[in-house]
Amino acid sequence: MSDQLETIADYYKRIRENKNKMFDTDDFETGKSHFNISMRKYCSFKSPYNRRDYYKISFIIGKGTFQYGQQQLYIDRPALFFPSPNIPYSWECDGDLQEGYFCLFNQEFFNGNSEFKLFKKTSLFKEWSMPLVFLTEEQTQLVTVYFEQMYKLNNSSYTFRCNSIKNHLASVLHLALENRVEDIDPNELPANIRLYRLFDELLNKQFPLDSPAYPLSLKTASDFAEHLNVHVNHLNSSVKSVANLTTTQIIKERMFEESKNLLKYTNWDISEIGYTLGFDEPSHFNNFFKKHANTSPLKFKSMV
Repeated sequence: MSDQLETIADYYKRIRENKNKMFDTDDFETGKSHFNISMRKYCSFKSPYNRRDYYKISFIIGKGTFQYGQQQLYIDRPALFFPSPNIPYSWECDGDLQEGYFCLFNQEFFNGNSEFKLFKKTSLFKEWSMPLVFLTEEQTQLVTVYFEQMYKLNNSSYTFRCNSIKNHLASVLHLALENRVEDIDPNELPANIRLYRLFDELLNKQFPLDSPAYPLSLKTASDFAEHLNVHVNHLNSSVKSVANLTTTQIIKERMFEESKNLLKYTNWDISEIGYTLGFDEPSHFNNFFKKHANTSPLKFKSMV
């Protein structure tokens, strides 16, 4: 698996260097909520084989090939492509006729959104699931409407455009989920991916955290290994082979994501949030948050 991680900033820099004006705007501020959408078109260069730190959904009308991890996926009819950010992939067009749309967004765009919390518990964007959904003629027409509306909204001055975009994007993801009957049977997966899938499902079932009365129960790689009845080294090895991140990194990132949501959307005090996330002392939570956000929980809460 590629160790190269492409950020949104890297992505915009790459398309500018290729003199490929895809977006009406490519302004991006690190740490801020971000969404952008563009019409698809033929491009003569092959996109780089990288992991991403952002989500991307493509509505593809046209032919081409994805190199997705170890798989080659050929597209010859309308499809939705929603890859896991942790799986490196590249795309190469097959023919000049390339239509549809693609959109990209970061984690912050959906923070605090109940729909996206739901999607994180499904097979969407997961390393072990099929990233493609082929569409019927009727579904293609429906998806076209959703993307057209997101495109218009993204370039409008409507005050609540972000809320409306999220609703249309959620509709796209719900349509994709309705078609996920072909999801891979867990018993057909390689052992390392099967264990990673169990870990991922167990991790996401713990969130969102509803009350300080019910603190996070599984906080470390050892906690998860014990719950899954495997040795922690075996869990670490399997997770690393699939996600290219350590078990601890994934747990900490998920805890950090939840900490931001709790600071933004609850009236809990800092010590309650830290305790609910499994920190015995407020100072330990403060140090954890500062390490990830470069600011204190109190300052972060005062800014939102």
